[in-house]
Amino acid sequence: PSSTPTKQEKCYNPHDPTLTFVDGEDDLDFLYEGFKSRRAKMSCGHAVTPTSLTNWCRRLLDQGRSRFVCGGSGCSAEWTFAEVCKMALLTPEEMEYFQKTMEFNAARQTLATKLCPGCGFAVTRENGSDLNVLCKVCTAVKGRLFEFCWQCLREWKGARPRKDRCENDDCSNPSLETQKKNACADITWYGYGVHVECPCTCLLTSCIAAPRQTSIPVWKKK
Repeated sequence: PSSTPTKQEKCYNPHDPTLTFVDGEDDLDFLYEGFKSRRAKMSCGHAVTPTSLTNWCRRLLDQGRSRFVCGGSGCSAEWTFAEVCKMALLTPEEMEYFQKTMEFNAARQTLATKLCPGCGFAVTRENGSDLNVLCKVCTAVKGRLFEFCWQCLREWKGARPRKDRCENDDCSNPSLETQKKNACADITWYGYGVHVECPCTCLLTSCIAAPRQTSIPVWKKK
């Protein structure tokens, strides 16, 4: 299913004895859509409707989150998946989508975490296009800014930000080195009757030497 907000409104059964209904505002109706369902209390005490809760949880998943946290003012309570399934009246399709997306986001977060070479604590890189990473633990302990390279896992050297390498010796990206070995200088580009020798060292479509064509180009090694 798409991650877009739920279009068809859901409503609680007003006779459900397992729900605690309240007369207050829908704490997750941030767009003031005025959902028709009665409001019910979550475990944290905030009032929701099944549609507003579904839309809020989809928003969290779209942001890459793998846990469901209350969006009510001043609240950071975490809900279990079971509570979300029940209170959001998730359909079987929605349950499957939510669970798979949670697992995907959790796996991606794990890949985005490495151990700091200074203290050994796990650090998450906030900017995926910058190899320079700040370790708050080492900074606090050492009393000075401590940054390390996400690529070579050594204390940072050189200017920042950088997305290719730091100034430590032998800091390199294996994938990039493989591309360099297959330099474009050894490749002939054929496309729609145009023959160009590409002088750059990458095979990216952004190469300025490659003419823009709507037809599919064919790369041929010399």
